[in-house]
Amino acid sequence: MPTGVHLRDARQQLFDAAERVLLRDGAHALTSRAVTDEAGCAKGVLHRHFSDFDAFLAELVLDRAAQLETRASALRESAGTATVADNLTSALVTLFGPVPVAIIPLITFRDELRARLRRAAPGGGITILAQATTAISAYLADERGRGRIAADADIESLTLSLVGGAHLLFADRDPGPPTTTTVHKLVTTVLADVVQRRPC
Repeated sequence: MPTGVHLRDARQQLFDAAERVLLRDGAHALTSRAVTDEAGCAKGVLHRHFSDFDAFLAELVLDRAAQLETRASALRESAGTATVADNLTSALVTLFGPVPVAIIPLITFRDELRARLRRAAPGGGITILAQATTAISAYLADERGRGRIAADADIESLTLSLVGGAHLLFADRDPGPPTTTTVHKLVTTVLADVVQRRPC
């Protein structure tokens, strides 16, 4: 492997390489050597930018979590448009896309990574799930305020049902992610009572 390769924006290239390894081979295959081999650089490049591999992984997770902010903002902005079920279906498909779903087991099985994420961000121990939970909860509260779901809707329970159900649907990558129809069925089932009871 070449040792003199200069990487422009080395951090981002290392993140991109780690993402490719994660998606192709799974969390168990993500090592510092696998990342630098994928990036086509010497192993020392990673350690010039990060104190150790867990520091690298923490920054990777936070970087990818930040990219979900756009989808979270779009969900909030969709309140009052289309249907509640359609808006949530679209958001869940994005929030539980291939990269977030691949990152969750990485966080689950690395104690030191979880500890670093907890120190770095609120809800950081499970940052991807926490981010999805925050976005969906805020959206449901907005829709309740608009009268599109029942005024007495239990936002916390609805959010947990949607996030937990979606995670279970998307976590099994074989034979592939669920269809939009399957996700929509989950959403409509969870919301059935609070949508039916909304004011006319």
